[in-house]
Amino acid sequence: MLKRFFFGAQFLLYLSFMAGNIFGHMLRLASFGESHGPMIGGVLDGFPSGFTVDSAGISLAMERRKPGQGKFQTARSEADVPQFVSGIYEGKTTGAPIAFLIANKDHRPEDYDGLAGFFRPSHAAFAWDKKYGHQDMRGGGRSSARETAVRVVAGALAAQLLGRYGITISACVSQIGNVKAAIPDSAFVPEQIYNSELRCPDIEAADFMDALLTELKSAGDTTGGVVSCRITGVPAGIGEPVFDRLQADLAKAMMGINAAKGFDYGDGFAAAASRGSAHNDPFSFTENAIRPASNHAGGILGGISTGEPILFRVAFKPVSSLGMQQRTVDIHGTTKDLTIKGRHDVCIVPRAVPVVEAMAALVIADHMIMSGLIRHNNS
Repeated sequence: MLKRFFFGAQFLLYLSFMAGNIFGHMLRLASFGESHGPMIGGVLDGFPSGFTVDSAGISLAMERRKPGQGKFQTARSEADVPQFVSGIYEGKTTGAPIAFLIANKDHRPEDYDGLAGFFRPSHAAFAWDKKYGHQDMRGGGRSSARETAVRVVAGALAAQLLGRYGITISACVSQIGNVKAAIPDSAFVPEQIYNSELRCPDIEAADFMDALLTELKSAGDTTGGVVSCRITGVPAGIGEPVFDRLQADLAKAMMGINAAKGFDYGDGFAAAASRGSAHNDPFSFTENAIRPASNHAGGILGGISTGEPILFRVAFKPVSSLGMQQRTVDIHGTTKDLTIKGRHDVCIVPRAVPVVEAMAALVIADHMIMSGLIRHNNS
């Protein structure tokens, strides 16, 4: 009987994690809340103690993510000031779970009143209805990009922690629609990137992107794009060789972002058309160390970091909420022409840049902790 009780308790505990609202191995983020509910929030567990938190740095990260910046973004206006309720005392982390709340001030669930009972094309609501037996029409509910504000708070903390060890993470927009930008390594400068409304450091490409988005906005249409990310300062030897490979965890982190449709690192899919003689990274002895002479591998070999910059890209689909009429059906299968109202982005990609940086920071910090390179009260 006792064994059966413990087995039942373990099984219930296992089921409690099946909802997929917790991310990470030793540094674990749990998030909660819906787009048009009263608030969203998170709990970051496993963060080292004794770390001085830079509140201004968190505010800057939130400012870069929040909506309402630029003519192609949703007009929703949120202050996005996190309220920390545990885990930080007198400006320092205590080692206890860091819990925080973010109020939803500018939520307008009434914008979606006319959509009840209808399946919006390419929205997650259809799949949610199949899984849970209902759909949250209020801006997508739990599947809304609003939830990413939680990730940015946690990611800002992780990025500050990594900064102590000389690790930097910078992302930018490298493509919108069919417009591709030239992004050399020297272009990954946050100040330069975030000075651009489209988060693209290639000024000429950004002008073409702007023209494309202006055309799409006028037509009531949307488009997708690509975010490129560069991580420097990660020591060689971070990551695991089989299921918890560094690139696998990065891929999971990125593919868990709303609207993400693809991930590659290093040469990525281009490697499929390469010859081994061109793709291999020969080793050389330079600066008193053995290093790859090139970086087609993107800073990772066999799931483990090489010490070279980690380079990856994330592709995002077009925003599903269009200003033009689309044909769909209701829950009874009746056909209807639907026009979605409310406040929506023409392209979500520029706002995804700080989210990509945040998720990358959480992954790298998690692996640094797993490797024993970051410990509690490790100054």
